[in-house]
Amino acid sequence: MTENIPTLPSQYDPSTTEAKWQKFWEENHIFKADPKKGGKSYCIVIPPPNVTGSLHMGHAFDQTLIDTLIRYHRMRGYNTLFLPGTDHASIAVQAILDRQLREEGKTRYDLGRDQFLERAWQWKEQSGGTIVNQLRRLGVSVDWTRERFTMDAGLSKAVLEAFNRLYDDGLIYRGKYLVNWCPATQSAVSDLEVDNQEVNGHLWHFRYPLSDGSGYLEVATTRPETMLGDTGVAVNPTDERYKHLIGKTLTLPIMQREIPIIGDELVEKEFGTGCVKVTPAHDPNDFEMGQRHNLPFINIMNKDGSLNENAGAFQGQDRFVARKNVIKQLEAEGFLVKIEDYKHTVPYSDRGKVPVEPLLSTQWYVKIRPLADKSLQFLDEQNSPHFVPERWTKVYRDWLVKIKDWCISRQLWWGHQIPAWYAVSETNGEITDDTPFVVAKSAEEAREKAITQFGKNVKIEQDPDVLDTWFSSGLWPFSTLGWPEETPDLNTYFPTSTLVTGFDIIFFWVARMTMMAGHFTNQMPFKDVYIHGLVLDENGKKMSKSAGNGIDPLLLIDKYGTDALRYTLIKEVLGAGQDIRLEYDRKKDESPSVEASRNFTNKLWNAARFVMMNLEGKTPQQLGKPDATSLELCDRWILSRYYQVVQQTCNYIENYGMGEAVKLLYELFWGDFCDWYIELVKPRIQKDADANSSLVAQQTLAYVLEGILKLLHPFMPHITEEIWHTLTQAGEKDSLALQSYPEADTTLINPELEQQFDLLMGTIRTIRNLRAEADIKPGAKVQIILQSDSETERQILDAGQPYINNLAKVEQLTITPTLDQEPAQNIASVFGTVQVVLPLTGVVDIAAFRKKLEKKLAKIENDIKVLSGKLNNPNFVDRAAPEVVQTAKDNLAEVEKQAEILRSRISQLS
Repeated sequence: MTENIPTLPSQYDPSTTEAKWQKFWEENHIFKADPKKGGKSYCIVIPPPNVTGSLHMGHAFDQTLIDTLIRYHRMRGYNTLFLPGTDHASIAVQAILDRQLREEGKTRYDLGRDQFLERAWQWKEQSGGTIVNQLRRLGVSVDWTRERFTMDAGLSKAVLEAFNRLYDDGLIYRGKYLVNWCPATQSAVSDLEVDNQEVNGHLWHFRYPLSDGSGYLEVATTRPETMLGDTGVAVNPTDERYKHLIGKTLTLPIMQREIPIIGDELVEKEFGTGCVKVTPAHDPNDFEMGQRHNLPFINIMNKDGSLNENAGAFQGQDRFVARKNVIKQLEAEGFLVKIEDYKHTVPYSDRGKVPVEPLLSTQWYVKIRPLADKSLQFLDEQNSPHFVPERWTKVYRDWLVKIKDWCISRQLWWGHQIPAWYAVSETNGEITDDTPFVVAKSAEEAREKAITQFGKNVKIEQDPDVLDTWFSSGLWPFSTLGWPEETPDLNTYFPTSTLVTGFDIIFFWVARMTMMAGHFTNQMPFKDVYIHGLVLDENGKKMSKSAGNGIDPLLLIDKYGTDALRYTLIKEVLGAGQDIRLEYDRKKDESPSVEASRNFTNKLWNAARFVMMNLEGKTPQQLGKPDATSLELCDRWILSRYYQVVQQTCNYIENYGMGEAVKLLYELFWGDFCDWYIELVKPRIQKDADANSSLVAQQTLAYVLEGILKLLHPFMPHITEEIWHTLTQAGEKDSLALQSYPEADTTLINPELEQQFDLLMGTIRTIRNLRAEADIKPGAKVQIILQSDSETERQILDAGQPYINNLAKVEQLTITPTLDQEPAQNIASVFGTVQVVLPLTGVVDIAAFRKKLEKKLAKIENDIKVLSGKLNNPNFVDRAAPEVVQTAKDNLAEVEKQAEILRSRISQLS
């Protein structure tokens, strides 16, 4: 026997164990990828969280799913890379810094751009690593040596390259269009940065008089102040009420401007009065109508949300102040018809926390159609990328079909400054909508281009705006691997293997990545897109900051351990793409579902301790793999179950069925291995047991336990690493994460044997239930009669007789084809087609047992009386909800069945 063998502590401490292995993995570069390694690659680039962020449950879910796939493929021998990084989050960082400056009584303009950016980088260095360190707590197996940031030197170079190429290809242009404008941050914002909130507002109805004095049209609006910029009123050209008026003009109240009545099919005849005011500079639909009908575009709003000189007497007023004043004047002049309460959706700026304003603005755009058409070609001809679940393919395709040109400029300072330089000397030293410009990769190159076009005395100034954050993140799958350079990483790991993400950014991020990759690499950036659902709160509601119903994953990690949380999040997945619900008690900050997973980790720990205590200090390698010719019945059964699960687990993971895989592993470990196999072999590992039988039992215990640790490792990496090191006495630099994932020995998979064991286990459970029912003491031996008409069943029961005797505490077992005469006093039950009879004479106090059953029967008969009374009462049946009535019927059927069984039991005791 080997001396000084390390053993596991009596209790599992997740905080100590997890910190230990996270440090070990990182310090030893266990997950460092090597493009020279060769072999089939498997790569996932992390969906980059905002550098301003902190870990929320969505991150935890997403990263756990990714890490499970990565660890599995690493153990399967793939050349694996999990690449980490963060996004610079233009608006979020700028909002933080602007708030800090306001507290100091300053603005960014007081600092100037250079000092502001210097402060931004200082903030990033000091606070920007919060979420990265929190990701480490999840135990993600990323290659930290390759950590990227969307504004690091390499990715900035990629952004310059992409912008210049797109511009040279005629796919980037500058133009004046309607954008989502946030008055608080004074920047254009993307659709993803808009939070659509349902609000209780009003619908104001106004009269617009016909210019010829023959009447008026009634229009309704939720934004009365925008009427100051109206340049038309639209009706449906087929609307019999109004089509004779098309071509006539109205006199716009307050502004006294003549505006035309136009016919446009965009107008719904059934909505409101069928007349729609048209403000082309302040509404997306009106913008399109304005273009179709050549209407003037009158912008009435400044960038801070106040009204400008085009608003007449309302100039300088905040938009909401102006709203009240416009309504007041229209009412005074007799144009207000009515005000209705109206619930409608208002888009709010996610960062500015104010309603966004559709605003006519000169911005930079990507001409998106050619890029989208290329992605559509990959999808339609190659089904690339492949979506899991498949239903998201249509959503992705529809977006590519309907997509509009992409506004990529933002009026911020933090971000990638647009690489365009204006020849301001051509427009009196100012940047105007008409100032000519050059696009270049550097100021030096820009100056050379400008001199060529405008002469050596030209003065240039770089565009002050920055690029939409999604521009750089659209390059993420290949810019992180070194593009535009032909790097070993790019050649080895691109296209990446899988993108794991939520459905809410298929358009905003997934589609942009496929369009960028299609254009720049002529490939799709990933083979599969695995779309997962949301983590819902305990009430099945979406978690959000505004609802205040988030659940802090770090709190649960501190309480239960990382592995318990990881296991729970995956276990709850009932199918690819489905939302999951997390049980949570907010008063106690406790989660029953994560607690159950913590109990599973404790079970794993304690079972491993038991096995190691019975291996005489030997490792699985020292014991050797069990010889198939020496296996006993239960050894062959557990190995069959093990290899069956190995096959099924691999199949599930490779088809993104991680939730199904962990449920399978739970059943194998807790049910088959702990509840049955360990109990079955306990007599064989006693000191006085047969030496050969004991060795085979030890070999099988060690072999299957190590295999289970490997199977569980992708899901629960910390505890499995700790147990594996102790079990195998691995070297200091060895890691379970780098071991080979189990492979099935199909010669030992025996479905027929597993069916036979199902019969044995079911019979043992039935005997145990009868013992419990009769209050027989756990250590007391009993007689059992098993009756079956099937010779095959009797042979199985006979072969398993030692197991039945041992686990059910049976002293005398009779297996018979017929039961001519039952023992006088007994209780019986049936499993399948096997009748199980337990004689009670000499084992229990018959009279006391009968009295106990009669008391129980009396209670149940009273329940029957109450339920029957309810169901015979017409008032209850007619007035109660159908589901309540059905529940009462189901309960009655259940207690009647219980009563029938009890009467039979009592009869057997008579």
